[in-house]
Order: sequence, then structure tokens, then C-alpha cells
Amino acid sequence: MAKTRVENRLGQLRKGRGIGASDLARRVNVSRQTIYAIEAGTYVPNTELALHLARELEVTVDELFSLPAGSPKSPESLSAEVLSAAAPVMGQAVRIWRIGSRWVGVPVSATPYYMPEADGVIQRPGRTKGRADLVVFAKEEASRKRLVLAGCDPAASLLANMVERMSGVEIVTAAASSKLALTWLKEGKVHIAGSHLEDPGTGQFNMPYVRGEFPEEEILVVTFVQWEEGLVVAPGNPKDVRKAEDLSRRAVRIVNREPGSGSRALLDKLLEKSGIAASKIQGYDRVAFGHLAAAYCVVSGEADACMATRPAAQTFGLDFVPLHSARYDLVMRKRTADLPAVKAFLDVLQRAALRRKLEALAGYDTSQTGALVA
Repeated sequence: MAKTRVENRLGQLRKGRGIGASDLARRVNVSRQTIYAIEAGTYVPNTELALHLARELEVTVDELFSLPAGSPKSPESLSAEVLSAAAPVMGQAVRIWRIGSRWVGVPVSATPYYMPEADGVIQRPGRTKGRADLVVFAKEEASRKRLVLAGCDPAASLLANMVERMSGVEIVTAAASSKLALTWLKEGKVHIAGSHLEDPGTGQFNMPYVRGEFPEEEILVVTFVQWEEGLVVAPGNPKDVRKAEDLSRRAVRIVNREPGSGSRALLDKLLEKSGIAASKIQGYDRVAFGHLAAAYCVVSGEADACMATRPAAQTFGLDFVPLHSARYDLVMRKRTADLPAVKAFLDVLQRAALRRKLEALAGYDTSQTGALVA
């Protein structure tokens, strides 16, 4: 005989009260076999019997009988563009969002050792570069108030946490070099791009590149912070790395940033100024995607130095040799700036609490934070 879909606690409650099956059957005027059949789930009592059983056991009917919890929904599959400098990997966790009619995802990293928040996993890399088939289990959450910020700023998480806490708007960060972030913005894959690109001809930050990428669009550029870039080294600087020329020593290993990043451009500029070929630098072709990822290679002993920002060094308790100052701007389309979620985001940029946190935890200059550049 098949079991019913009604679950019950009759046996548990009866035994807990020290009542025998025969005694309970006598009290409610049924056979002992009926009691056993109910407990086994092969028989569902009528309403009158259910009420008698509940009264004899001194519980409510709801405490005695219930419907099983609904079966969990099977994970949903969808095809999405995956924003990553590296190729998608099967099983990699992703955050997803929707811009217009397209689904876009960004891999989330577990470095340095934590279970990342995610909406799904990559089922298989797609045939087209930059696409993948996903298995998602939180698609509905991705349709809520969610903004995507692409860039390389290590302090983006401080901004994201404050925005979510104060406005309920969730910020998903997509790790990218400045040039890649601007490319994704141009392609309509992200809402906001962070950039710290210095024009070698004018010394201006970001605007020459923004004008080149968006010659006929109305673009809003807002300063986030001004920061120091330089050499991140082990505590005490045991290899005595003080300037770019020191990286050419045989005993020094570096990890580089990806092409298109401001840090890599700075390293190339300093090496060219010193007359040192990239081939003389041990580890020049080894790439870490992001300031924190590069600094982590130093703290783990995989490299002796990298080019990154001061907060990346501070995060891991490393030493820092400043070499250059840069301005990190947030770039978006003006029509994007009119969205309520983006207005809430921009409002947080004006908060003194955010500035204090950026100064104390990241060592940033926030004197221009929230200032309109264009």
C-alpha cells in the first residue's frame, strides 16, 4: 500500500506520553491496526478521528498532522555573458544580474579562503568566448535592486557594504583592469566602471580615455578617491626593493598586473624611463588580476614584490614603497545616473562616514570623493 502525502507525529507523541496503541485505539473507538496504519502513513483519518486523536494527546490537529514541505525547485539553467579576464571554468561560482534583455555574470573568488556569496555556478563554458551555461539557484534575487561596479579598487567592498546598509541597493563588484571596465561599460554589461588611467601625453587621469571610448554619449564621471601606487613588498622589505630598477635584480621575483591595468602601465613607464627591458624582470609575464590578488602573491611568498596600491599592502600587513599618485574615478552613462539605485549610490559617496572609513582603513585621500569631473 502506498504511503499518503500527509505526515504525522502520532507515534512520536503517543509514545512520548506513555500511551499504548491499544489504549489509544480504545479511547477513540478504532482498532489497534488503524492506529498503526496512521502512524505508518498508509491511512489518513477523517476529520472526526483526527480531532479525537488530537484531544486525547492534548495537541492541536496541526501539531499532529501536516503536509510535507514543498519539494525544492530544481536549479534553473541559463546562458550568460561572463565578465572575466580569464576563461570561465566549470563549477566556478558566479554572481548574476540583468541589464535590459541580457544576463551577465561575474565569477567570485574564494581567495584568501572563504565561501563566496553566489547566485549559481558555471555548468560549462560556452562555445563563444566570454559566454557560459550556468546553473542558477537565486535568479529572482538577481532581478532585485542590484548595481554592477567593474574595476580594480580594493576598497570597493567598503563602498558596496555601506551602500547596501544605507539604501538596500546591492553592489556586485566585477574585477577588471581600468580599460576592461570601460570596455564592459561601453558594451552595456555593467552599470559603473572604475578607472585610474593616466594619459601619457597630458598627465590627465581617465578623461582622455573616456572621451575616446564614448565620443558621442553623455557620460558622468565622479571621483572616488586619490591613492598612492607603488611597490608592495614583504614586511621589513628583506630584498631592499626601493625603485623599479631594483626589480631587475636576479634575486627578485615579481607578479605583474594584467594588460590594460593602470598598475601595469605605471610599471612599464618606470621601466622605460630607467632603460630596463621587461625581459630582465623575473615574473614580468606572470599575471595577477587585481591589486589584492597581486599583494596576496607577496604575502604567500610566491613573489617578492608587485605594483599595487597602499591599501592592498595594508590589507595583508605588507610594506609599501610609494612611487606615484593616481585618481580613481567612477564612470557611468548619464541615463544610468538617473536610476533610483544609482542616485542612492551617489548619495553614499557624499557621506562623511564613508570618507572616514576610506581614510582610516585604506589610507586614501578623500578630499575629492564625490566631486563631479564631467
